[in-house]
Amino acid sequence: MKFATELIHGGGPIDPEFGSLSHPLYLSSTFGQRSMDHFGKYDYGRSGNPTREALEEAVAGLEGGTTGLAFATGMAAIGSTFLIFAPGDHLVVCEDVYGGTFRLLSTVMKGWGLEVSFVDATDHAAIAAAVRPETKALYLETPSNPLLKITDLKAAAALAKEKGLVTIVDNTFMTPYLQRPLDLGCDIVLHSGTKFLNGHSDVICGFAVTKDPELGKRLRFIQNAFGAVLGPQDCWLVLRGLKTLKVRMEESQQSAQRIVEWLKTQDKVTKIYYPGLAEHQGHEVHTAQSSGPGAVLSFELDSFETTKRLLEGVKLAAFAVSLGGVESILSYPAKMSHAAMPPAEREARGIKDTLVRLSVGLEDPDDLIADMEAMLKG
Repeated sequence: MKFATELIHGGGPIDPEFGSLSHPLYLSSTFGQRSMDHFGKYDYGRSGNPTREALEEAVAGLEGGTTGLAFATGMAAIGSTFLIFAPGDHLVVCEDVYGGTFRLLSTVMKGWGLEVSFVDATDHAAIAAAVRPETKALYLETPSNPLLKITDLKAAAALAKEKGLVTIVDNTFMTPYLQRPLDLGCDIVLHSGTKFLNGHSDVICGFAVTKDPELGKRLRFIQNAFGAVLGPQDCWLVLRGLKTLKVRMEESQQSAQRIVEWLKTQDKVTKIYYPGLAEHQGHEVHTAQSSGPGAVLSFELDSFETTKRLLEGVKLAAFAVSLGGVESILSYPAKMSHAAMPPAEREARGIKDTLVRLSVGLEDPDDLIADMEAMLKG
């Protein structure tokens, strides 16, 4: 099946008992057993739930994986994945990683004994140079958050295979509609499903997907042991949201491209970060490994005053944390997504106090442009 058909028919099938087109919602914390010797497929809600399983299978299918796991948050998916490693292991991580991931690695996981080297992952030689004898994995985001830096996933995965490493990719910005890291040789794909996968700003969730069944078993064991699973009500909502992923991504991406072209004409916009621009560093690599530039962009403004006026003055795009909803969202990385990163670390990575990130929703782009233009010309 093609992607659009897979979205509608690849997840939960029609209910064989009553013909429901919507997958049933099982709000049960536990499941009765008929035999002391042979338990049924489900016993306790932390270990498994039919609604959660339908969602996990749907997301795994979209990413081309064998095992999908749904977590209570994106950070729960990321943190649980780090638990496949042991104290003393070393990871090579892209330097402009999401602030929550940076915080987890530089505090909790560091105290636990996991060692990390942050590198410019746009430079393949820098990745290779950071690998040590105790290195166990590469952790990548492409496009990265918030500067949309591009990593060559095929090259990184080939290096990892050569060195016996696991390649982990946060695919939140692209979704499996635009990019499938497992098909490029990577081992684990992560998502903040809160964003585009659910798409309606009403669920917090995360996902991990593997191609290798054995690696999937290791992650499933940790999911059950650690227990940060997604509840069935939220699973049902994400199953519903997934069905419109293609049409939402297409519409938002087209609007994003329109807005980028307008931003290029604005005197108070000093720099634009968007993989769809031919001048964007890594544009050719991104075009080769993805089927579109996505619906998230960042841009720098001429002053802090202009930045403050835009963020506080717009009426249509919400000034808020997060992205990927049907509503456009303007974020301020310095105090939102990367607030956990010390100022010196942010500055070193190019995350300035005049940087704004825009996740384009489903509003008419002309209305979004008019709203922002009023603030930029004020």
